[in-house]
Amino acid sequence: MAYETLLYEVQDGIALITLNRPDVLNAFNERMFEELQQALRTVERDDAVRAVILTGAGRGFCAGQDLAEMRQRYERPEEAASIGEHLRTRYNPLILRIRNTEKPFIAAINGVAAGAGCSLALACDLRVMAENASFVFNAFAKIALIPDSGSTWFLPHLVGYARAFEAATLIDRLEAPQALAWGLVNAVTPAEQVLPTAREWAARLRDLPPRAVGWLKRALNRALTFTLEQSLEYEAHLQDAAARTPEHRERVEAFLQRRRG
Repeated sequence: MAYETLLYEVQDGIALITLNRPDVLNAFNERMFEELQQALRTVERDDAVRAVILTGAGRGFCAGQDLAEMRQRYERPEEAASIGEHLRTRYNPLILRIRNTEKPFIAAINGVAAGAGCSLALACDLRVMAENASFVFNAFAKIALIPDSGSTWFLPHLVGYARAFEAATLIDRLEAPQALAWGLVNAVTPAEQVLPTAREWAARLRDLPPRAVGWLKRALNRALTFTLEQSLEYEAHLQDAAARTPEHRERVEAFLQRRRG
């Protein structure tokens, strides 16, 4: 499929999705919603894809909603769905697909992430951030809205209530060093090393048994809402299945052979 608002490539089992509206810091318009959903569906269905990198073209990762398009909808209220419906039909399915696709997603945050662009990054399993990049969570408050697309769930889970509230109200730009100190990202690198670092991580993830990685992602997601007892039982359920896979037997045998050697 030919895309207008993003770039999609697969190389050596790694899919690279680049949001490609650099003139507006890769803000979402209607076409980008459609194309990113299609790209994510392709990733989910393609067994050759073992890991996914999400990044942005130019100076930005993603600036969230294109406000110019939003204003046009406000000027034609007879054509405009509610913003709640817009979230339910556009943003929320994107976030859920990233979380529910049992393949690892890496956000290569090359520049500013604002509004729902923050949520897009936080939905990924790993995040590497350029040292000159930043999160702008309070973009919502500045236009009299609240964080959406999962930010009110991701932020407190990652950094706690007080820091989540601070980020969403008082911090104009949450810079990369602070994001790393808070645990919002896994690494901060020079700008030119963001994509190479993401590729290195993706290659290591690609070489792990895919079912085990997918089940790990599923178990960790469930654990965020499970009790300890529920997590223990779910681990036992998935571990039983994992132990029956050929990959498990092969890797145990390889480990024992190396030890004997």
